[in-house]
Amino acid sequence: MTELDIDKGRQNAIISYITIIGVIIAYYMNNEDDKKSAFASFHIRQSLGLWLTFFALGYIIGNFNSWLITSAFYLFFAVLFIYGFINAISRKAQAVPLVGSFYQKIFANLGS
Repeated sequence: MTELDIDKGRQNAIISYITIIGVIIAYYMNNEDDKKSAFASFHIRQSLGLWLTFFALGYIIGNFNSWLITSAFYLFFAVLFIYGFINAISRKAQAVPLVGSFYQKIFANLGS
């Protein structure tokens, strides 16, 4: 990724971490022909994977009647979202720990 590509896609990368709606908005903004950015695509894949995993596991974790389990779940995903968001702000294309490379493989055709 070049500096020009990062500058072009930084805004979409940041938007993608702000709710699941932000992922959809960033995806469509990045798919415009003149604004296509590999940096934004990288972060869109990361945040989409995080949001989908959050909702899928959140549904299951919500059935537990333990504040310890649910608070640990929310804390874990908060740390992952903050890590990805800070990387987008600081212009780094670094995968989130544990699951980031998995998301890159699953959503490889998304935004390429």
